[in-house]
Formats: sequence, C-alpha cells, structure tokens
Amino acid sequence: MDTLIRPTLTLWQREIVRFYRQRSRIVGALATPVLFWMLLGSGFAESFRPAGSEGVGYAEYFYPGTIVLVVLFTAIFSTISVIEDRREGFLQAVLVAPVARSTIVLGKILGGTTLALGQALLLLAAAPLLGLRLGVFDLVLAVAVLFVVAFALTTLGFLIAWRMDSTQGFHAIMNLVLIPMWLLSGAFFPAAGASPWLRALMMLNPLTYGVAALRRCLYAGTATVGADVPALALSLLVTCAFAALTFLAARALASRPLDVGLA
Repeated sequence: MDTLIRPTLTLWQREIVRFYRQRSRIVGALATPVLFWMLLGSGFAESFRPAGSEGVGYAEYFYPGTIVLVVLFTAIFSTISVIEDRREGFLQAVLVAPVARSTIVLGKILGGTTLALGQALLLLAAAPLLGLRLGVFDLVLAVAVLFVVAFALTTLGFLIAWRMDSTQGFHAIMNLVLIPMWLLSGAFFPAAGASPWLRALMMLNPLTYGVAALRRCLYAGTATVGADVPALALSLLVTCAFAALTFLAARALASRPLDVGLA
C-alpha cells in the first residue's frame, strides 16, 4: 500500500509546491476568467433574456461558467508540467522507478485537480455577492461537482500532454479542443437559443453536464436555473462517467511502451 500512496502523495505535493512558486500562474488562471466575467457580464447585462431564466442577469448566468473556466485554465497550466518534466529529464527518472505507472498518473492529476479546485472555491465564495444563498448540502454537492470536473479536465489535459514535446503545440491543441468544449457547455450561452445542430453538439459535450450540475447546485429549488439545463441526476452521472473514462484512458496511455527518449 505504501508503494501506491507515497509516490502519489509525493507527486501531488510537488505539483502544489511548483504552482505556488510560480505566482504568475495564479494570476493568469484566476484573474483572466474573473475579468471575462466582469466585462461580459456588464456588456450583455441589458440584452440577455434566456428562456426559462427570466430575472437572471448575464453576470449571474455566466457565474457558473466562469467558475468552470477557472478550473479549465488551471487544468491547462498544470498539465504543461508533463511536457516540462520530460524536457528536464524528471519524467524519465520517475518512469524507471519501481512504482506503478497508475500512481504517477494519479499523483500528477490529483495535483492539478487540487489546484483547480482551490481556485474555483475562491470564486465560489463570491456567490453571496450575487444573492445566492447555498445550504450546506448544496454547497458540499457543488464542491464535489467541481472536484469531479477538475479531475476530468486535468486528466484530459494529461492525455494531450503525455505524447507532446512542445508547449507551443500543446497550447494550440488545448485551444482547439478545450476552449470550444467550454463554449459549447452552456457556460457562455444557453442551449435554448442555439440552432438545432449546435444544440445537438452541446448535448453531446460532457462538460455541458458538469456546468449543468454546478448550476443546479447554485440554483437548487428555484425556477431560474433554465428550462434547457439537464437534470441533476443525469448531469452527475455523465460527469462522473467522463472523469472515470478519461482516467482509465490516461492510465492505459501511460502504461504503453514509450517513445525514444522517454523510456
């Protein structure tokens, strides 16, 4: 058991220490989404009228999406460390250690997940400023949803970073995959006003259900959550399945023989 827990905790701790020694990452991951929230919330305040969410301003509608965007940005930044570790030779040294590859994967992913969750909670603490009063159960459920979403996005970033050797190429792929994934999650605009083909894409997007689960937690017991938002039970099921499948894929990928320079 010690050979499983200790390597995982060591890599998790390294990710945390590394992050807090790079203050610019903290500012970039947290300030950028908050700036988007403030600017877009103010810009669309008078023109946003979603069906089923009458009385909800755009700043309030965009709030759950902004929290998920914080998670997304932190996941992107944290998984870049996979490429940097390979370039510096650290990853090769870890991979030849007598520990299971799954512990290496879990330690890296849990490190990024913890960072993403911590920053998301800072923004979640601003909920009372928007008039949102969360009960204890809803708050605990919202934190759990954010943890699963952070785990899934960090694992997805890990999957992309594992075989890449260029941070520039990694940024390009992440922008191509994750930003559209977030835009089509219902975080930026509701599915009710979208065209049928776009709405179908949104329903196929697993992140749609993570945003929906968070929105259901924040607006529990109210009718302002929106008529087109998936039910909480379905959202939780899809989000957990997404996290589990991405982790299984990451573990399988890390278990394969490595390219020259990695073995």
